[in-house]
Amino acid sequence: MNGYLNQKLEDDKCSTKNVVEYLPLVKKIAYHLVMRLPPNVQVDDLIQAGNIGLLEALRNFDETQGASFETYAGIRIRGSMLDEVRSGDWTPRSVHRKLREVTQAMHSVETRNSRDAKDHEVAEELGVTLEEYHAILADASGAKIFSLHSSDDENNHDIEIEDKHAGPMLATQRTYFNDALAECIETLPEREKLVMSLYYQKELNLREIGSVLDISESRVCQIHSESLVRIRSRMRDWIDGGVDQVVDT
Repeated sequence: MNGYLNQKLEDDKCSTKNVVEYLPLVKKIAYHLVMRLPPNVQVDDLIQAGNIGLLEALRNFDETQGASFETYAGIRIRGSMLDEVRSGDWTPRSVHRKLREVTQAMHSVETRNSRDAKDHEVAEELGVTLEEYHAILADASGAKIFSLHSSDDENNHDIEIEDKHAGPMLATQRTYFNDALAECIETLPEREKLVMSLYYQKELNLREIGSVLDISESRVCQIHSESLVRIRSRMRDWIDGGVDQVVDT
């Protein structure tokens, strides 16, 4: 157990016995979560973040609320791990710029044709080959997958509304956003919608989804990336129309 964790134990007056008892839960959640994350996310970083979540759970748990401690701790541990992932973005800015260009191209094609944009149409709009377009999607697959994020050197917009101390106005904005996002996902092409469901709701990893759909893992990654681009394109009003004004990124 690292020095920081020991210090937290002392500061929070948590029982070492209780912490040790639930460390396997932290590792279980970390190893399950890391399978769904880009390879540059290290399981040890998730475990360290999860340990902090466990300490917070031990300090704040209220047994009168009805939930078991393990259920409560699992939520806090996973939330702490996701906060750690959200706080870091290891993707080069050049990838973000290309992703922004792809989003704009897809939006232009779909606005012009009033239907789902095809791969070759987006590639043509960008002035690149189909292989180059797919390479851009592959590069973008690890870019902040927990938020529909697009940034470049001068702009940084995040349409995922995050504020642990949100007031009523921001809470209402989040509700509207979640409803709009759910409606947007429903408009995706059937295969993209299926991949999103298997990935985020059933929590299958890319290899498992490939087995279900009888396609390669790289193809699943490509479909997943393209669905995120399509969502970004169709949620442009949330990016450009004011959501960023209530989000401090």
